Amino acid sequence: MSPFSCTSGDAAATGHSGCLCHRPEIHALTRRIGADLSRRGFVAGVAGSVASLGLPKRAAAQPGSERAGPSHPILFTNFRLFDGNSGTLRDGLRLLVEGNRIKAVTAGNPAAPDGAQTIDCGGRVLMPGLIDAHWHSIFAGLPLQALLNADFGYVYLAASAEAERTLMRGFTTVRDLGGPAFALKQAVDESLVPGPRIYPSGAMITATSGHGDMRPLYDVPSVGSRLSRMEQTGASIIVDSPDLVRLRVREQLLQQASQIKLVGSGGVSSPRSPLEAATLTEPELRAGVEAANDWDTYATVHAYTPHTIQRAIAAGATCIEHGHLMDDATARLMAEKGIWLSIQPFLGTDDAIPLTGPSQARLLQVISGADKAYTLAKAHGIKTAFGSDLLFSGTLTARQGTMLTHLTRWYPNAEILRMATATNGELLSLCGPRNPYPGKLGVVEQGALADLLLIDGNPLENIRLIEDPAKNFVIIMKDGKIHKNTLNS
Repeated sequence: MSPFSCTSGDAAATGHSGCLCHRPEIHALTRRIGADLSRRGFVAGVAGSVASLGLPKRAAAQPGSERAGPSHPILFTNFRLFDGNSGTLRDGLRLLVEGNRIKAVTAGNPAAPDGAQTIDCGGRVLMPGLIDAHWHSIFAGLPLQALLNADFGYVYLAASAEAERTLMRGFTTVRDLGGPAFALKQAVDESLVPGPRIYPSGAMITATSGHGDMRPLYDVPSVGSRLSRMEQTGASIIVDSPDLVRLRVREQLLQQASQIKLVGSGGVSSPRSPLEAATLTEPELRAGVEAANDWDTYATVHAYTPHTIQRAIAAGATCIEHGHLMDDATARLMAEKGIWLSIQPFLGTDDAIPLTGPSQARLLQVISGADKAYTLAKAHGIKTAFGSDLLFSGTLTARQGTMLTHLTRWYPNAEILRMATATNGELLSLCGPRNPYPGKLGVVEQGALADLLLIDGNPLENIRLIEDPAKNFVIIMKDGKIHKNTLNS
């Protein structure tokens, strides 16, 4: 019996007109699913096949949302505006959304267009949706052992649930820095599941023994071209030559990666990869950077120490992920070269899952280095992005907004909000023609993409409002669609 047919394969071949299962597209889908695919191929194949059928998309609206139904202009009135750039709020404005864009931000009292829905914001603060520049859509909400051992269909279902929670925390866009997020991105973009915009990197490109090489010791030494489970699922991929780096980078670009993540040093969560270890060589890093540049996008490099950061810069990296153990000379070099720093404000062990042994020691290294790294970044004027990098816990991901408020140790509230909106939006734009969402993000201005938050309170005065989005975020709009509206509750 074919999985999508009410008859045997032979009977189905004769054709029927009254049942969907006899459409030739359904039989094509059945053949694809019946093929000998890896778990990763199965999930991606199902997503691609269902999309090709043109079957109905998710249509049921959630309570308090207005995502269902025809698109109509939405006019916001009676709000105070944080536009993503200014350090003060602006009053006396009206904002019109048409489709997925901000059509106009005007002063005075212009008439609403025909058919527009008018939303009186009651004097609350309207601002751009938040952007997390270092997120792992697939890895964030599940324990590591589940990711290593569970059926990957379950992993994707759990990730889709976490995607909705991410959006409900007010993060309307994430920059995914490693993992098989392509199918999830497609499902979100097609409104099959609610979630943030995803800028995917695809698999982390790492070296044997580097961060992301999660093989159990019984899988060492490697045998020929056999791939580990993490590689088969697209979480990370191991390379040990410039030519292999080019191959694996191009495979991520083939799958529509918006930027490339290269792993230049050890990491916290990998059990046998110390932070100070230099993993990819400079020629290997350069090969990855050049392959990304050939597609008019950029490579960002995971690196913590002065040596590994400087090696990445010499290889042409556009951005450094982490950088918590940098020194003054490295910070000066980053500023001189215009290199971005995507760093995370880890202040204590509450910001990570419980760790033991070498991983715990490395986390403490990162925590102890955070203050110096942020201080150097400010002193040298390094272009700095906010990311949370929360991993392996659905409880921990609820602290995404709390991670943003940690920045009060170094920055005033307005600068924090600017970093999580306009500044992160500028970083996203570096992927050029690989940008999956052409348009401006992180700002409220005419022509920008309509990702908006309405906040009950003033985050410029009390940044901790962001820590409780369920209570304080009254409206969440992404791509011109309202996903949450509790104004009339």
